[in-house]
Amino acid sequence: MLKQRTLKTTVHTVGIGLHTGVKVSLTLRPAPVDTGIIFVRTDLPGAPTIQALAHHVTDTRLSSLIEQNNAKVSTVEHLMSALAGLGVDNLYIDITGPEVPIMDGSSGPFVFLIQSVGLIEQTAPKKYIKIKQTLAVQDGDKVARFEPYSGFKVTYEGQFNHPAFKEMGSSVTVDFADTSYIQEVARARTFGFTQDVEKLRSMGLALGGSLDNAIVMDEFRILNADGLRFADEFLRHKILDAIGDLYLIGHPLIGSFIGHKSGHALNNVAARALLENPNAWEFVSFDNNQQVPTSFVEPLANLTSQPSF
Repeated sequence: MLKQRTLKTTVHTVGIGLHTGVKVSLTLRPAPVDTGIIFVRTDLPGAPTIQALAHHVTDTRLSSLIEQNNAKVSTVEHLMSALAGLGVDNLYIDITGPEVPIMDGSSGPFVFLIQSVGLIEQTAPKKYIKIKQTLAVQDGDKVARFEPYSGFKVTYEGQFNHPAFKEMGSSVTVDFADTSYIQEVARARTFGFTQDVEKLRSMGLALGGSLDNAIVMDEFRILNADGLRFADEFLRHKILDAIGDLYLIGHPLIGSFIGHKSGHALNNVAARALLENPNAWEFVSFDNNQQVPTSFVEPLANLTSQPSF
């Protein structure tokens, strides 16, 4: 039986928010079975909790913000992506400010953090949401679509009007049956353009952005001295974001997700539409590992080994 997972023990880090520029402390704590992922605003009176669920998303301007009990946490997608990639089902996330720290702009540091303490299996079976019927949402020329698939596969399609994008193509597909989230997705960083910085900061966004936590481009080139980690790093980061946004469904997915020019907003619309159409999906668990799609049968030992970053 493939069982639910949580951390072996508590682990802690600090960082600044990409958009708020606020320094925060982040503590990940083990949680009991069927808890899900819960953020705790320990800096606010009564330490209000926020369940990491799609219907708690209230703002998708360049990140995903969740809100509940008069408390908010923004930019949750990179951490949620790491939790999805490592198969973490239950977790308390104590945070001392309004935004998850951006770290280096990828989910890699969160993977490192989790690997440093390791995971444990719990007593209850892992519960999946299995796509039964194709479901799509659209906003102009942007489309987000779920399709049945025996595993977990994510495709991103999009083209950006900048010289740095010309050589990386306009589409990438990651099938986790034969691709490691840790090695091939987690290290992909967020990106932005210098000409947008002033506008964003006037909106109260990107206040903590720098070359240390994002790929930055002017009109002609990438400004980061170390260049790209992958030839198609921008597209891979879009997949990283989508995985984090989709984990707000509350369970790992068995199915295929295709995003055509989609971002946080349409990803959230798609997640809500899926949950509101029960004919399109079903809950499944597995009695033995032989029944589990290859995408999900990564031995627990591989996730509790020494950090690979």
